[in-house]
Amino acid sequence: MATEPEQVEAPARDAVLFRSSPARTFVTLFAALTLTYVVAALVLDAVAGGDRDPWWSTLAQGAVIAVLVAGGYTVCARAALTTWVRISAGGMELAAQGSDPVLLAWDDIAAVSVRRSGLRTVLDVTPVDLDRVHPVAGEGPGGPTLRDGPEGATFTADLTQVWPGPRALRRELDRRLVGQPQAS
Repeated sequence: MATEPEQVEAPARDAVLFRSSPARTFVTLFAALTLTYVVAALVLDAVAGGDRDPWWSTLAQGAVIAVLVAGGYTVCARAALTTWVRISAGGMELAAQGSDPVLLAWDDIAAVSVRRSGLRTVLDVTPVDLDRVHPVAGEGPGGPTLRDGPEGATFTADLTQVWPGPRALRRELDRRLVGQPQAS
């Protein structure tokens, strides 16, 4: 089972926590799907010249479909895996998609970037040396996903469901990385 941030003591008092939020994911998907359904139904009625259903009927149909799809996605295996990032004066803690958390001191980070990958927002953290990465909790599935990046081995985390959002994370990284490699 993945370690939650409450189970790990923060490395410093000024820690800011960013964590995945299934409720936020559900609400966002629900709103987007309902709006899409209603607009598509109105356009289709206008183009096809069909009998118009009452607005509340179209809205109810869209809401039912949105609840089913957004609810299914929110509880699916990939969405249920927690991701969290905690940033403090002590460094950055990262647990991605249900992994065990790792701690990187600011001096141990070679590069950090927050980027878009299709519809997802992704955090890439490249340590100076993998030997300087500190596991925070053991006995779980292991650390976050590693991929080969241009700077070397890079930890990758999907920030799509993280709250506060990726923009707030980017601002916090920019604030902490003064004199360090800048987040992009």
